[in-house]
Amino acid sequence: MMGPAHSLSGAAAWLGVGAATAAAGHPMPWPVLVVGALICAGAALAPDLDHKAATISRAFGPISRGLCEIVDKLSYAVYQATKKPGDKRRTGGHRTLTHTWLWAVMIGAGASALAFTGGRWAVLVILFIHVVLAVEGLLWRAARVSSDILVWLLGATSAWILADILNKPGNGSDWLFTSPGQEYLWLGVPIVLGALVHDIGDALTVSGCPVLWPIPVGRKRWYPIGPPKAMRFRAGSWVELKVLMPVFMLLGGAGGAAALGVI
Repeated sequence: MMGPAHSLSGAAAWLGVGAATAAAGHPMPWPVLVVGALICAGAALAPDLDHKAATISRAFGPISRGLCEIVDKLSYAVYQATKKPGDKRRTGGHRTLTHTWLWAVMIGAGASALAFTGGRWAVLVILFIHVVLAVEGLLWRAARVSSDILVWLLGATSAWILADILNKPGNGSDWLFTSPGQEYLWLGVPIVLGALVHDIGDALTVSGCPVLWPIPVGRKRWYPIGPPKAMRFRAGSWVELKVLMPVFMLLGGAGGAAALGVI
C-alpha cells in the first residue's frame, strides 16, 4: 500500500485498541489514545525504510535518504544470507527484513528501552520522529507543498506539548507499566502495532509480504504471505483509494468514539 493508507490504517488500529481496552473496563487516558494513534500512524510508514522512493525517505531530508540506502543494503544482505532454494532472486532489499514480525518487535523493544533509559529527551525524540511521519502520511497533500522545516517545527512543537501532557498525573505516562521507573515503556507498543499493520497491508497487495521470516514455509524462508491472488490489488489502485481508505477512516472514527465512551 501507499504511505497515506499505511498511516491511516495505523491510526485506526490504535484507536481500535483503545476501544478494546475500554470495553474490557480499562480505558486509556485520552492523551495515550491521541499519542498512541500518532505514533502508530508514523510507525506504519517505518517498514518502508528499505525503499528510497518511499514517504519515509523524504521525511528527514538527507538523513532519512541515507538511512534508506543503508537499510536497503542491509536487508538485501540478510536476504541473500538466509534465503532457501525456493526463494526468488532479488536485486534489492525492499519488502524483506523490515517487513517481518521480528523487525517490528525489535524496533518496538528498542524504542521502549530508549524511553526507559533515556528519560524525557529520549521520549521527545521518539515523539518527534513519529509525529513528523504521521504528518507526512496523514496530511500528505499539505506536507508535500510545505517546506520540510515547517513540518519538523510542527513535529518538535507537538512532541514537546504532548510529552508535557502525558507527564501530568493520571494522563498516561505510566499506562500499562505502572512500577516506578517504568514510565513510557508502553511507547514501543504502538510502534510494534504500526509496523505489523503495515506488513498486513502489504500482504494484501500483489507481491504479498514475508511477515513470518525467519520461520520457513516449505522451500521458502521469505514466503510472501497474502490472500488468494484473485483478492489482491496493486498499491495505489482504486481498491486502496476508494475502498480501504474510507473503511479505515470509518473504523478509526468508531474506535475513537468507543474508546472515549461516546458510543
